[in-house]
Amino acid sequence: MNPRTRLGLVAFGGIGLAVLLVAACLRLPDFGGDSHPYGDRAVRASLARHTANTIAAVNFDQRAFDTLGEMTILFAAVVGCVVLLRQTRDEHRARPEPADVAPPVRRYALIVLPIALVTGLYVIAHGQLSPGGGFQGGVVAATSLHLLYLGADYRALERVRPVGLYEVGDAVSASAYVVTGLAGLVGGTAFLANTLLPYGTFNTLSSGGTVSLLNAAIGMEVACAVVVLLARFLDQAVEIEEEDGK
Repeated sequence: MNPRTRLGLVAFGGIGLAVLLVAACLRLPDFGGDSHPYGDRAVRASLARHTANTIAAVNFDQRAFDTLGEMTILFAAVVGCVVLLRQTRDEHRARPEPADVAPPVRRYALIVLPIALVTGLYVIAHGQLSPGGGFQGGVVAATSLHLLYLGADYRALERVRPVGLYEVGDAVSASAYVVTGLAGLVGGTAFLANTLLPYGTFNTLSSGGTVSLLNAAIGMEVACAVVVLLARFLDQAVEIEEEDGK
């Protein structure tokens, strides 16, 4: 295919996409108007299934299939990172040397670490009740562990971060999301339909049906994925060296 043909295909696709976007925008409600059909429907559906956090209801109930796609993108990114950053034949692994850490940095990093970890887990657990959820809480929980790298040294981080275990956790969490969706099919409803569990009492941890399960699966998947990603990049920066010592 010559450059002119490729340019023509890109232009044709771009024009088609622009037409579809304009057509969709023309049917949107007026900006700032008092009628919000999408928001009103989302809130009604959230309340009907006893989910206090409407955003969580949208992510893990009303459009849970879209969230599966977002999770798949992150999972694929982790797999790609692991493959691309694996140790090659012309590299060897050197033990990182401990570095001096300023006492204030060590003190505050070690104090904040458990607080940040508990906060991340709290955000995941209460995703169906309050702002936040699995995506946000997973990132907070994963990055909190790396305060040990700042407050102590890389070897201390390695002891609480067995990468292989987190890789398994990433795969298991992603599989749990899919299995929850398949359970709906086995039960005679749609994939990822929120019909497996009772909706519970509104504004409690057990409310929302499968929203809490899917939110927890996303939280653990994101946490494990971020740990694995950071581990691969830190290995390259701290441990992996080329044969010439660079």
